[in-house]
Amino acid sequence: MKQSGISEVFTPGTPIRAITAYIYKVLNIEVAPAEQYIKKLDHIGIAVTSLEEGIKLYADSMGLALGGTEEVPEQKVKVAFFKAGDVNIELLEPTSPDSPVAKFMEKNQGPGIHHLAYEVTNIEKALEAAKAKGMRLIDEKPRTGAHGKKIAFLHPASTMKVLTEYCQSC
Repeated sequence: MKQSGISEVFTPGTPIRAITAYIYKVLNIEVAPAEQYIKKLDHIGIAVTSLEEGIKLYADSMGLALGGTEEVPEQKVKVAFFKAGDVNIELLEPTSPDSPVAKFMEKNQGPGIHHLAYEVTNIEKALEAAKAKGMRLIDEKPRTGAHGKKIAFLHPASTMKVLTEYCQSC
């Protein structure tokens, strides 16, 4: 077949990746891997009506060590942190009825998982990359969150209905 000018035959069921790789090879196209900004799952944010009750549950009933509490006025929340292996649990109690967490609990009829947060290597570039891929951003630019970290949220409409946070330590 090679003498007839046929250099490759693809049968039904050949993975698209294999066909694409062949075309790129023939056309001498180099494909750079997508930049990876996400390092790890940093924390799971859980909205609670009472930080005190949440601390009792996670510390007393579940045996997790309380890592500390903090108020974040810009976000209108009080937070408590727990270490659960390599992932942190972040309890969020709204300090104002107009806070995003209070609105979340009103919409969802009570407490529950609020967001997943990923630690990123460069939050500005991670946001640019997400936007370039058509993802909807809640925050075009990072703001300050708990522990003084830079944070920014991606809209759940772009992340399979999961509020997603990028965070970067300063």
